Amino acid sequence: MVALVARLRARFPLGHRGSESVTSFTLFMIAALIVGIVTGGLAMAFKLSLQWVDRHRDAALAWQDTHGIVGMLAIIAASAAMTATAAWLVRRVEPTAEGSGIPRVEAVVAKQGTLGHFRLLPVKFVGGVLSIGSGLALGREGPSVQMGGSIAMMVSRALRRNDTDMRTLIASGAAAGLAATFNAPIAGGVFVLEELLKRFDARTTLATLMASASAFGVAQFFLHGDEFHVPELMTPSLRHVPAYALIGVIVGLLGAFYNTSIMKALRMVDASTLPAEARAGIIGAAIACVAVISPHLVGGGDPLTQAALSGEATVRALLIIVAVRFVLGVVSYAACTPGGLFAPMLVMGSSVGLLVGIIGQQLLPQAFPEPQALALVGMAAFFAATVRAPLTGIILATEMTGSVTVLPPMLGACAVAVFVAMVLRSAPIYDALAERSERAQAQHSETPGGPLVGCPTAPTV
Repeated sequence: MVALVARLRARFPLGHRGSESVTSFTLFMIAALIVGIVTGGLAMAFKLSLQWVDRHRDAALAWQDTHGIVGMLAIIAASAAMTATAAWLVRRVEPTAEGSGIPRVEAVVAKQGTLGHFRLLPVKFVGGVLSIGSGLALGREGPSVQMGGSIAMMVSRALRRNDTDMRTLIASGAAAGLAATFNAPIAGGVFVLEELLKRFDARTTLATLMASASAFGVAQFFLHGDEFHVPELMTPSLRHVPAYALIGVIVGLLGAFYNTSIMKALRMVDASTLPAEARAGIIGAAIACVAVISPHLVGGGDPLTQAALSGEATVRALLIIVAVRFVLGVVSYAACTPGGLFAPMLVMGSSVGLLVGIIGQQLLPQAFPEPQALALVGMAAFFAATVRAPLTGIILATEMTGSVTVLPPMLGACAVAVFVAMVLRSAPIYDALAERSERAQAQHSETPGGPLVGCPTAPTV
């Protein structure tokens, strides 16, 4: 019997580890299931907390309308205090909670860094709620991804998995975080395989999809339906090919400029001698001034994305949205508080797509499809250009909206956008952030006397 089992195991290996027993593989998949369930629950708690804070921010902004200068100063002070507190938590309690967190997870999976301590979870959660809730133009997906990786690390240690399994489960936890926060289980798995792992093997893929699916199931228990809604779109026509190619070129250029602007802002931060809390407080106060004037322009931006996908905007309004959100996105990330980049990218891509669609319809109505179609395609293409993960961008846009009508032109637009970004030699945003982290870590190790002053958590991104 033992010889028979050995022959069967040799003939039908489990993934890339042919010597692994069925019991070990089963426990590994159970661990992936647990990671997905716990991450899904935490991601939903984070998402619901942000919605709660957003409602109270809207109520506070409505209150200040009736209280003149006193109300305005109160809003500015509250926003500054929230962002400063988030920066303090990062600097004093858990430096690895800074920023998106996705580059840090990527580094851990590649055996080039550490994910942080247990206190990462509360700091990332609370700091994210404070920074995004204050109005910073940041997304919730980065914190959810990093918290998912941290949960996976704890589950791996509890179940005594080896180092290889731990890193695979950390990647699975990242996929679960993205799947839950955007209701996109396939995109969560593909993002990890395309961007973090950059490889496909049966064992890793199965664990990643298991965690994504279980996290998505938990998310559906709390929130149902698609993340965004689009009207029924017309079947793409060949005469619209130039329009879709044009949107790919435009968002490719804008995406490259967006990445460059973020990195330049971070270099200014690294060179600054201003304490992190003071810098974050100033940025929070500036964001509050924008919120007082136009509340819908601040925050993660999901309502703006939905409005663009619905075609609910004028050319003038879209020009303002694109310009203001571009600046807010860059400045907000320079605060070095917990928060991601996905949601701001979706706002930019959908708004630019709708803008081009409306103008095109006015100038050449026969050559352009309905503007909502270009908004959806622009959303995927901008993501593809900035992150350099076209498969994830396509699947993410499709899963979040439930629309597959414009899938063929979306493929072409994403290809054009990535081509433009590559021609311009624009580094993928998460690769650029990871390189910044490595340089800061090297500088920190060579310089005695503690962390940097400008961006005080040198090894973080």
